[in-house]
Amino acid sequence: MNLNKMLTQEDFNELKSNEHLLSVIKEKGVLYNKVKNTLSYNSELRLLQIELVKLQNYVAKEKKRVAIVFEGRDAAGKGGNIRRFMEHLNPRSSRLVALNKPTDVEKGQWYFQRYIKELPNPGEIVFFDRSWYNRAVVEPVMGFCTEPQYNEFLVQVPEFEHMMYEDGLILIKFWLSITKEEQLERFEERKENPLKRWKFSPVDKQGQILWDKYTHYKSEMFSKTHTTYSPWMIIKTNDKKVARLEAIRHVLSKFSYEGKSDEETTLNPDPNVVMRYYRSNINQID
Repeated sequence: MNLNKMLTQEDFNELKSNEHLLSVIKEKGVLYNKVKNTLSYNSELRLLQIELVKLQNYVAKEKKRVAIVFEGRDAAGKGGNIRRFMEHLNPRSSRLVALNKPTDVEKGQWYFQRYIKELPNPGEIVFFDRSWYNRAVVEPVMGFCTEPQYNEFLVQVPEFEHMMYEDGLILIKFWLSITKEEQLERFEERKENPLKRWKFSPVDKQGQILWDKYTHYKSEMFSKTHTTYSPWMIIKTNDKKVARLEAIRHVLSKFSYEGKSDEETTLNPDPNVVMRYYRSNINQID
């Protein structure tokens, strides 16, 4: 980079607003588009998180029970999405569920049992970083369940979710879609970044090797478990920041909460980023 184009300490001292920063950067030709996009994302995220706080107040006041499931291939951005949802929520009425592999006792229980006890209480929003849908994709791909267990799951899960629906529990199911090329790039980033290296595991490596097998089981899952009362919402996540914003917008669009009409940004998700399963077939989502 040309040193004459770099921002000086004096430039920073004189900054009065984000708009001023952008004008200075544009004048000097320093990473203008990247900075502009980051500022725009941060601004939109803040406005949407304000709406999430309103939503949480509504859920608590009306004693609603809300469960939001995040599924997807490794490195699709499940954790990053959930962090942006939960960042400013009251921890007393919001909760993250990310279960470890089942214990020997849990292996002998009905498969759904350990998830049932994690479902939201009245007035609570619960975020699932992976869920009972482990048995639909990861377990059969990796050989962690038998074929009869897998087939039984596919028969039972629509009934399980219908019972939740009839009981008034609000279930939102996200599948975060990522291309094979983007997944590989994120795996490489994990290995190179010491702050993210803990995320990389041998199972991640299998994600690339067994890509087509994952695709098969993912397609089977959608065809057997996408229902009118519990649909799958597919989110394109090659652009992490766009995916985070649109996922929040989708959730907000599902509720009529107090103060929603005072929003300062759009609360309707982009249909080119967030779509129901049947539309994703047309758009060839991974």
